[in-house]
Amino acid sequence: MADIAIIDYGLGNIQSVYNAFSLLGADVCVTASREVIENANKIVLPGVSAFDDTIRELSSKGLDSIIRKSISSGKYFLGLCLGLQVLFESSEEGNLPGLSILKGNVRKFPKASGFKIPHMGWNTVKFSADNAIAKGIEQDSFFYFVHSYYAQSDDLSLIGGRSEYAQVEFISCVRKDNIFATQFHPEKSQDKGLKMIKNFMEL
Repeated sequence: MADIAIIDYGLGNIQSVYNAFSLLGADVCVTASREVIENANKIVLPGVSAFDDTIRELSSKGLDSIIRKSISSGKYFLGLCLGLQVLFESSEEGNLPGLSILKGNVRKFPKASGFKIPHMGWNTVKFSADNAIAKGIEQDSFFYFVHSYYAQSDDLSLIGGRSEYAQVEFISCVRKDNIFATQFHPEKSQDKGLKMIKNFMEL
């Protein structure tokens, strides 16, 4: 069994996530097997496709319950992009409830002069001082984003990093107990992204 399981729920290409972990020497696999995920020490949920499609596929494969069980057992979890958004209670992108592991909702960026939606490209992140996966990464480092929706929460304890776009300050990184998630794509963010993945591997 692999040390790190990247969850494959059947939508999109997650090869770049696997490649990043593999480049850093991780014992990693891409899988939809509940048994493999349950036996891994860490799990990664990449985000591709739309909110409802992702929730539907996770549910149909029984992966939603495995994710909840793994997180509640204390296993380290890393969500990427939509993998962050589905942790929350709901999204304006769809009608289905999220995994509701975290309190909060996902909203669409408002129209703002000079800003294109989706938010696509490089943007800075201000990390919380106690964010373990940001260890050794300078404040206001640039990471690569592709998204039209962003997470908001009244639970300030889960905010591991913030960014700004379209005149909105949003949660760009989550850290709460054993849960970590990024709205940006560390696997596409060059050296800083690889450093973050390595920090997660070393937790």
